Amino acid sequence: MIREDLRNIAIIAHVDHGKTTLVDEMLKQGGAFRENQVVADRVMDSDAIERERGITILAKNTAAHYNDVKINIIDTPGHADFGGEVERILKMVNGVVLLVDAAEGPMPQTRFVLQKALELGHKIIIAVNKIDRPDARCYEVVDEVLELLLDLDATEEQLESPVLFCSGRDGTASLSPEKGENLNPLFDAILSHIDPPEGEENGSLQVLVSAIDYNDYVGRIGIGRVERGEIRQNQEVMVADFHESKAPYKGRIVSLSQIEGLKRVPVENAKVGDIIIFSGIEKITIGDTLCAVSEVDPLPFVKISEPTVEMTFSVNDSPFAGREGKFVTSRQIRDRLYKELLKDVSLRISETENNDSLKVAGRGEMHLSILIENMRREGYEFSVNPPHVLMKEIDGVLCEPVERLLIDVPEGAVGSVMEKLGSRKGELLQMNPQGSRMRIEFLIPSRGLFGYRSEFLTDTKGEGILNTIFDSYQPYKGEIPRRSNGSLICYETGVSVVYGMYNAQERGTLFIDAGIDVYEGMVIGMSPKNEDLVVNICKKKQLTNTRASGSDDALRLIPPRRMSLEESLEFLAEDVLLEITPSNIRIRKQILDNNLRAKANSKLKN
Repeated sequence: MIREDLRNIAIIAHVDHGKTTLVDEMLKQGGAFRENQVVADRVMDSDAIERERGITILAKNTAAHYNDVKINIIDTPGHADFGGEVERILKMVNGVVLLVDAAEGPMPQTRFVLQKALELGHKIIIAVNKIDRPDARCYEVVDEVLELLLDLDATEEQLESPVLFCSGRDGTASLSPEKGENLNPLFDAILSHIDPPEGEENGSLQVLVSAIDYNDYVGRIGIGRVERGEIRQNQEVMVADFHESKAPYKGRIVSLSQIEGLKRVPVENAKVGDIIIFSGIEKITIGDTLCAVSEVDPLPFVKISEPTVEMTFSVNDSPFAGREGKFVTSRQIRDRLYKELLKDVSLRISETENNDSLKVAGRGEMHLSILIENMRREGYEFSVNPPHVLMKEIDGVLCEPVERLLIDVPEGAVGSVMEKLGSRKGELLQMNPQGSRMRIEFLIPSRGLFGYRSEFLTDTKGEGILNTIFDSYQPYKGEIPRRSNGSLICYETGVSVVYGMYNAQERGTLFIDAGIDVYEGMVIGMSPKNEDLVVNICKKKQLTNTRASGSDDALRLIPPRRMSLEESLEFLAEDVLLEITPSNIRIRKQILDNNLRAKANSKLKN
């Protein structure tokens, strides 16, 4: 059976190359909204963090209609830390639209997602996006994509993929760099170039689960494509796993729905090629196959890539513990982390000897910081240790994860960037000038990038672009020096006052304002020297007959440096923790008492 009335495609690209914006326009022109309906920009980014950061974290399913053909579109994440999502989603589709920025060209994540699509033998439509940029170089970018396809051993058919030039923002596509009128050329290319789904209509049921959702009312929700046969509501099925990690078991499909536009529409049954959403099977997970009870025949599934970075999540034990959070106990934190496992298969959680802490491993700092930010917004309070990489022993050799790093910097900043990356064990692969900028590619240990992003932005005056993607495990590269700055540490518990802060700001850069509650051992700033300094920012001026309190008005404070969650994580050192609460993110020393910490440090030196 060949479903000519259906196409399943994924839109793949690097971060910020315009996937979600293009999908918006495809939905508008594909009849998903009423003519007068008010629709938010980047309607597919439904999560608050996705909208704020302008990134897609979870793959989203939607559907548009064109010439009586239903086109299931999956908008995939572009950030390397969410590559596990892309890998799985590609199993549900028959082809991909590869989106490439008309100025930036192929980037590290473009290579990663394209490689996955080629491995699955998918047909490709190349879409050069943002052709209205003043620095667009359309034909050069097309050549770069073809070079990348050659590099990735694409087949002859894949090398002859159709090329379109789009403006996702304006909702236009054309066969030449001149601006088109609408997205019809893209829709036409999808219908003519991407194969329709096909399979045995009357065979025994096979549905491969490629994504998981979660709902407090119905529990786990499975998302997958019908590969063979037909699935019906209330049908009894067998759940099996190709890798045989568990014995097959019976389940029942309680609810069944498909996507229309942005809505989930209940259906009675679904045929070969349909992407379905179902509930009723509590333990369903990614990689499982729903089979007919009479014939258990699981489909092969690629194992999810292993995590590379680990952090320890612990109960908050600072003097301010329990003041701001709604969920503060180890049981609540543990339950929340295990609940995250239900929908995030790239995450790993392991117990520690201490009941108050858990080790959480993910695909990168961004992956874990999104989890931390979500928990913070939900009212959780906890502390985290500095991130560290997960080592592996391969053939008796200790190996560490290595990233492929691509940076785009102004020519004047090349020297300082090369010097910094050299000291962090970066290995130069290639350098290519592009106008007044330089594009440089490195291989660098994952741990060499901890704390580097903020330094990079300073060195390039905010004009540099930095992208990374996991490359491989390689033999351990040796010691890498940590940050060269020390911390300014609070001397006592109290409230920060202008007089104390005015004296402290001469010693380094402060992170907080006056009038903030602080405690002993809390990190309130950064010292320019490679040593920690204890400062008393709660110190008030002694008042006498000749010294009035009003003369404090003359003291000018330098505005503090506001640290984001990512910057705070980068700032952490071995003896520093991050206290996370719904209202505040505080950096603190592991040992809060100044005297005890000084003794512990002198023991280490001896």
